[in-house]
Amino acid sequence: MAWATALIDGNNFYASCEAALDPSLIGRPLVVLSNNDGCIVARSAEARALGIAMGTPYFQVRRELERLEVVVRSSNYALYADMSHRLMLTLEPWVEELEVYSIDEAFGRLRRPAGTGADLTAWGQAVRAQVRRHLGLPVAVGIGPSKLLAKVANKLAKQNRAHGGVFDLGAVADPDPWLAAVAIEDVWGIGRKLSRWCRLRGVANALQLRDMASGELRAKAGVVGLRLQQELRGHSCLPLVAVPPAKRETCVSRSFSEPVQELPQLREAIATYLSRAAEKLRRQGQRTDTITVFVRSSPFNGTSFYANAATATLPLASNDTAVLLAAALPLAERLFRPHKPLQKAGVLLQNLQPLQQLQHHLLTPLPPEQQQRREALMATIDGLNRRYGRGTVQWAACGLRPAWAMKRQQLSRAATTRLSDIPVVQA
Repeated sequence: MAWATALIDGNNFYASCEAALDPSLIGRPLVVLSNNDGCIVARSAEARALGIAMGTPYFQVRRELERLEVVVRSSNYALYADMSHRLMLTLEPWVEELEVYSIDEAFGRLRRPAGTGADLTAWGQAVRAQVRRHLGLPVAVGIGPSKLLAKVANKLAKQNRAHGGVFDLGAVADPDPWLAAVAIEDVWGIGRKLSRWCRLRGVANALQLRDMASGELRAKAGVVGLRLQQELRGHSCLPLVAVPPAKRETCVSRSFSEPVQELPQLREAIATYLSRAAEKLRRQGQRTDTITVFVRSSPFNGTSFYANAATATLPLASNDTAVLLAAALPLAERLFRPHKPLQKAGVLLQNLQPLQQLQHHLLTPLPPEQQQRREALMATIDGLNRRYGRGTVQWAACGLRPAWAMKRQQLSRAATTRLSDIPVVQA
């Protein structure tokens, strides 16, 4: 039996997550906005059909959306992250290996049976049905001999309704017409500059890229280009990454809903972002000994542009929020400038180290027993926030209902991660 690669991709993922928890949205045009309700970052199929463009600033089309009776939602990242986690857990039993590629995409490796049962379309339909039944999410499934061909098949599954959301490119008698239908700009790994270079040489689709002279492609795109070409020819050159490599950096940054012009506000923002970054570190099983805080103003606020950063180094790597706050908050005074309204701030944790590398020595701030109690405290706080919703337990330095916090006026409930948001049905 040969191996096959499948790409399972959530359709209009953010919008679909909203509709999964609010059935009244099914079949209605829906858009999801970016941070601070700035731009349109996701659209339902019905909103796409109305010609609503991705990335359009909300203030420019607000009245038009109201006229068209389009439902508007603010980005609910807690909901989308949890639904993504549930999606990946649902997919794991269906494949022998799973690579989580993005929040709504995963590659799976499975065996293709020999003989008349070689077509995996029925398997893909079963996966779609399972995801829809468990999560209420629509997905498309593309199947091929390689990652790139699975990507192509996934795109074809979405483009042609006759495929029913599943297309097995590895089971067709002649893949050439299907590859010819995929524009060079839509080939995974082909960027804007390379696609323009291909167009100038008469290479306009995936089939022509597969069949072009390898030497010419290598001279332009090197080994990466050759790998893409081999993938189009059905040779798997991009293995699945079942266990992602350890992160080297972790960053949390946000734009403010209104300009920050006071030092206490900046300290609150830094504390909030650092608390979130420390939580990520603990979930990743890592520590940091280098913290960088950065700020910048808006180039359109009538004052000269200001951007700056400051770094603090810890004597010993840690993921304890209190330790990190003690090192990072003094940086706010170094970065703050009167009469320089700030639009954005962020925290970058660098030089990340696995927990196993921590060695107790003379610089250790706490004895091992106290260190264990601190770790237990952090685990308890993280557990409470996961169960009852982020912010259930937070540090006083983060402030209460700060005016600079991200604006999300159309935020839906986080019914999968916050007990208070679970719908109540009275019978």
